[in-house]
Amino acid sequence: MAFWSSTSVFTSKVPRKILFMFTLSLSVTYLFYSLMSCYNSLQFPLQENYAYQGRLVTEETTFVTLREKLYSTSQGLSEFTETERTTAVSTTRDHAEAEQRTVEWIRSQASPTKSAAAYHTTALEREHQELSTTDSELRVNCTMDYGVKKLPQAIIIGVKKGGTRALLEALRVHPDVRAVGNEPHFFDRNYEKGLDWYRDLMPSTLEGQITMEKTPSYFVTNHAPKRIHTMARDIKLIIVVRNPVTRAISDYTQTLSKKPEINTFEVLAFKNRTLGLIDASWSALRIGIYALHLESWMQYFPLSQMHFVSGERLIVDPAGEMGKVQDFLGLKRIVTDKHFYFNKTKGFPCLKKPEDSSTPRCLGKSKGRTHPKIDPDVIRRLHKFYKPFNMMFYQMTGQNFEWELEEDSGSRSSQD
Repeated sequence: MAFWSSTSVFTSKVPRKILFMFTLSLSVTYLFYSLMSCYNSLQFPLQENYAYQGRLVTEETTFVTLREKLYSTSQGLSEFTETERTTAVSTTRDHAEAEQRTVEWIRSQASPTKSAAAYHTTALEREHQELSTTDSELRVNCTMDYGVKKLPQAIIIGVKKGGTRALLEALRVHPDVRAVGNEPHFFDRNYEKGLDWYRDLMPSTLEGQITMEKTPSYFVTNHAPKRIHTMARDIKLIIVVRNPVTRAISDYTQTLSKKPEINTFEVLAFKNRTLGLIDASWSALRIGIYALHLESWMQYFPLSQMHFVSGERLIVDPAGEMGKVQDFLGLKRIVTDKHFYFNKTKGFPCLKKPEDSSTPRCLGKSKGRTHPKIDPDVIRRLHKFYKPFNMMFYQMTGQNFEWELEEDSGSRSSQD
């Protein structure tokens, strides 16, 4: 009785409003400590979920963007700019690093229960596997240049000192042509290394672009036609030919620059000069017997898959010859006379400087060498030697290159 009487007195003296506030504060305090006690169990699922969702959105956005850039080229874009390429690569790398950091952070956290941890880990690994599969496919099929490495659809197979380098450099101006700069020599020297090695040498190409290479020695290599046919029977072949006498002198000039001690051209050209016996086994002369070599190629390829470029016309009318080559390759005529100017010092056309370069694209020091003076009687004898082979070559190709018109005036150009 004494207790209840004292409580009644206390409650009568303390306002009900204060009692209510006191009770409320105790409740709030209790709730706060309850929440704190389970903070860890609440924090992990929430943070994991946010990280998971954020990673999903950013990575899906990145891959969709890359695919759009990759496949949009088939609708009119031939190449990405260097800025776009750098940005896309940087974005992919940043998101890959972010993904790794996210996965490591999640795995380092303490999960509330084993079952919850197992659930979230399984979900993350499943999503990571799906994204990794897509990324793996991109790495297999595509390269940092946003393209695919393919075996060539066209090859410049010859001939040495005919103008193959000039033709290749002019073709590389075309946005739909991607070509190897160096000569692979796959079908004559490196065939045992296999097609995968050969393909890896090729530049990356986008849809609609042509992969090319040039190795002039293929034309005179006996087993090259069969090997190329085995790789691609529908491949397009380009042969740059030139007056065989001028070509032989140019070939000798190149060798002389490397081996000054070799015999004179006149000595090498004859087995017996007194009798007028030409040494057709000398490679500089043998290459010029075009009809003999072409016969080997025609056993595997029809003439419709071959295009013959005149080395002489490539000098005097580069745009005209380039127009025919572009037609043969099924390309739009983009490389025209506006891309060339005649270099009087070298004696042949050079490409005008690109917009992003301060210098013209002219062939190097190995081109444009001055030919040594050759005895006119030797030149006359060589023209006579080549004439029947030239006539046969004209008949086989259906084209008259008019090399006989140069007999009186000598070679058209004293440089190459």
